[in-house]
Amino acid sequence: MGFATDAIHAGQEPDPSTGAITVPIYQTSTYVQDALGEHKGYEYGRTQNPTRAALEKNIAVLEKGFAGFAFASGMAAITSVLLLLKAGDHVIVTDNVYGGTYRLFMRIFSGLGLEFTFTDTSGLENVRRAMKPNTRMLFLETPTNPLLTLTDLRHTATFCNDMNLLMVVDNTFMSPYFQKPLNLGADIVLHSSTKYLNGHSDGVGGVAVVNTQDLAQKLGFIQNSAGAILAPFESWLVLRGIKTLALRMEKHNDNAMKIAEYLLRVKKVRKVFYPGLPDHPQHELAKKQCTGFGGMISFDVGSLDRAKTLVENVKIFALAESLGGVESLIGHPVTMTHASIPKEDRLKMGLTDNIVRLSVGVEDVEDLIGDLSYALDRI
Repeated sequence: MGFATDAIHAGQEPDPSTGAITVPIYQTSTYVQDALGEHKGYEYGRTQNPTRAALEKNIAVLEKGFAGFAFASGMAAITSVLLLLKAGDHVIVTDNVYGGTYRLFMRIFSGLGLEFTFTDTSGLENVRRAMKPNTRMLFLETPTNPLLTLTDLRHTATFCNDMNLLMVVDNTFMSPYFQKPLNLGADIVLHSSTKYLNGHSDGVGGVAVVNTQDLAQKLGFIQNSAGAILAPFESWLVLRGIKTLALRMEKHNDNAMKIAEYLLRVKKVRKVFYPGLPDHPQHELAKKQCTGFGGMISFDVGSLDRAKTLVENVKIFALAESLGGVESLIGHPVTMTHASIPKEDRLKMGLTDNIVRLSVGVEDVEDLIGDLSYALDRI
């Protein structure tokens, strides 16, 4: 089936008892059993839920994986994947990773015996140099947040296979509509379903999709044992959102391309970070491993004061954390999403006070450009 068809139908058969075309919200904590050891496939709400199961089947189909798992947040999904490792294991991580991921790794898992090396994974030679005898996992964001640097997934997957490393990809920025890491060799793909999958800024969640039965058994055990599951209502919200994912991603992409091209012409903007622009250093890679460029743009306005003036003068773009909703958001990564990363580490990767990040929504692009133009004129 095509993507849009799967988005609407995979895992979402009409309810057999009523014919309801939308998967019901099974708001229950437990299930009545017919007799000792006899049940209908459901025993307890943490372990199984039909609404959550529908979402998990749906996202597994969209990511072309073996099995999907839904969690209470994107960070809960990442935490559960890291629990596949043991104390003493070493993880190589994309250096320009989301600040919350950095915080989780360095402030929590480092204290539990895991070791992390952050490097620019866009160059495979950097990954090779970061390797240690105890390296067990490569954790990637591509494109990165917020500088939109890409990692060549196919070449990196070949390396991980040769080195017997688990390759984990946070695919939140692209969504399965524009990028399918499992098809390119990854072992696990992650999403903050709060973002593009849900698409309406009204629910928090996370998903993980694995490519083998062995990983499915291990991650399923962790999901049930640790219990950071996605609730039925939030599962329903994500299913609702995914139905229009194909439509929304096309609009996000179209709007973002036009805005990125506009920003290139603005003299007050020093640099634009967007993989869809021909001057992006990995534009050709983006065309090769993605089917679109997404709705995220970052750009450099020259100083913190200029960034402050910009974000405080927009009217349609909302100053807020998060991304991927139908409404456009604007943010300042250094003081918002990436504040937990030490300044020296931010500067090494080029994340300065000057940079503003846009999550381009699905509004009329002329209105969005007009809004940015007005705010930039205030600088």
